Amino acid sequence: MPIPPFKKKSGPKGLSLALQGGGAHGAFEWGILDRLLEEESFEIRAITAASAGAMNAVCLAQGMIDDGRAGARKRLDSFWRQVNRQGGRNVFGDTSIWTNAFAGGADWIKNTPGWRMAETFALSLSPYEFNPFNLNPLHDALEAEVTFEQIREKSPLKLFIAATAVRTSKAVIFREAELTARHIMASACLPQVFQAVEIDGEPYWDGGFLANPPLWPLFYEDTPDDILVITLNPFVRDETPKSPGEIMDRLNEITFNASLASELRAIGFVQKLLDEGLLKDTARGRYRRMLVHAITADQPLADLSLASKFNTEWSFLTDLKERGRTAAEAWLVDCGNCVGVRSSVDLKVGFP
Repeated sequence: MPIPPFKKKSGPKGLSLALQGGGAHGAFEWGILDRLLEEESFEIRAITAASAGAMNAVCLAQGMIDDGRAGARKRLDSFWRQVNRQGGRNVFGDTSIWTNAFAGGADWIKNTPGWRMAETFALSLSPYEFNPFNLNPLHDALEAEVTFEQIREKSPLKLFIAATAVRTSKAVIFREAELTARHIMASACLPQVFQAVEIDGEPYWDGGFLANPPLWPLFYEDTPDDILVITLNPFVRDETPKSPGEIMDRLNEITFNASLASELRAIGFVQKLLDEGLLKDTARGRYRRMLVHAITADQPLADLSLASKFNTEWSFLTDLKERGRTAAEAWLVDCGNCVGVRSSVDLKVGFP
């Protein structure tokens, strides 16, 4: 009897997304998501995220509930408009009055003794001192765009939202069935600029400290084998930082990339053992072969400082969106055919 021809699986290829946090630079992710949602050959089925990535994740899920892909694109656009309307440059927590006063001004101002003294003074204050009423416009932006009861009951996506437990220094993952606006605020809580977010008596800080974003929840769930990692913090900078502000900016980038780099090394090590036959691929069991892809910020956002993560001017956000769409288009052309076949990132080399 002749063997019937192999039939390729029909339907879109499944993707899990891993979204980094990064303040206003989350609009770069917005652009990437906007382009991916146009591509019907892929289906987003799970998102793991921290901070701004978590905001994009719940807005995408809400939009999918509203009206599928078109609803997701519309909801993301509406959310970032809310971010712009809610408070200009301070939505993501810029504590420096000098940044606001001289935004777009000459760089030489930042190298003057007066500026340095002002920076030191601003950093000496805690959010419990400069924001005693714990005002957070991001909470209002989220509440305006996301109906969390619907997320808990109807989310079409598996969601894994990271936060850092302050007392135990552990990464905590919140799932779609429990999410409220406070969980997203916990995931985005930079302790230098916001008071810790308490949930059931436990204080939480930004999830990016220990999981930015977390990849391990995807290993043990019924999620696609393909993970598309979207970063907002450049792994590589050509210039050595020299001023206090530049040094702190680069240190923050390295810190917020550390957990991701560690997880990628672990994935690479497990895959090496699988390739050598030292471990058995058990699909949804303990060991699983994951296919890793990435759209990184290294080139698209290389010209932006960490301070620009506080800039929510609409022209800046839309510029980031267009950078994201361009980066997504390049990835689709260069790596889209790898989905479901092989990793397009060499984990032995790493990012970028």
